[in-house]
Amino acid sequence: MAMRIPLIAGNWKMNTTLAEASVLVTEMREGLERIEGVEKVLCPPFLSLSLVRELLQGLSIKVGAQNMHFEEKGAYTGEISPLMLKELCDFVILGHSERREHFKETDQMVNEKVKAALAAGLTPILCVGERLEEREAGRAEEVVVRQGRAALQGIESPQRMVIAYEPVWAIGTGRAETGEGANATIGIIRDMMARLYSEGIAQGIRILYGGSVTAANVAEFIRQPEIDGALVGGASLKAEEFLSIVAQTVAIKK
Repeated sequence: MAMRIPLIAGNWKMNTTLAEASVLVTEMREGLERIEGVEKVLCPPFLSLSLVRELLQGLSIKVGAQNMHFEEKGAYTGEISPLMLKELCDFVILGHSERREHFKETDQMVNEKVKAALAAGLTPILCVGERLEEREAGRAEEVVVRQGRAALQGIESPQRMVIAYEPVWAIGTGRAETGEGANATIGIIRDMMARLYSEGIAQGIRILYGGSVTAANVAEFIRQPEIDGALVGGASLKAEEFLSIVAQTVAIKK
């Protein structure tokens, strides 16, 4: 089995002013920098990307954006292009369920964004996950495979990508999937990658779990063999809790 470096990404969503972002980064950066053996990514709102990057200058902590448009430039009022992001961050979250639900992003749009991110040298964190009604209907596997295959259409080299399994019913609800359940679904995603590409690529790509991850439950997920880290929402806005999540990940995966 390929050695995969764990990754913990904090998705701040639409939270923090510039001043609050500065305080949060200052509170956690020294602690995060001391933790080795895991890749750490902070994903603030667009307005804070430059500030956060400056505060992390020279450190191992990476910066990620929460979304982007697939065009490099043009008449897309209010949008941010990959060319605008590439000097500010290393990662970009794409296909998050909140984007799919609230902003009606389709599988095709997500595919275009993944292609554009890779072309710009950004690392996409591709999100897939089923709704509660899809899960209850026994369609979870069908949904995540459909989303994954659609997002990867026409992409020949996905090695730089990260995938995040985020069951929609668990995001921001306090109701997390079980470790075994998440591991099984991520195993299905890894099998999809093997069928689309090769076993080597499937074993090398990092797949995260996201959905109400906290310091209290992260160990349940990180102990699972298929899970390589977490995409953390609300808990990433609390410096001590996020540090605990990162530290626990290293302790379990080392």
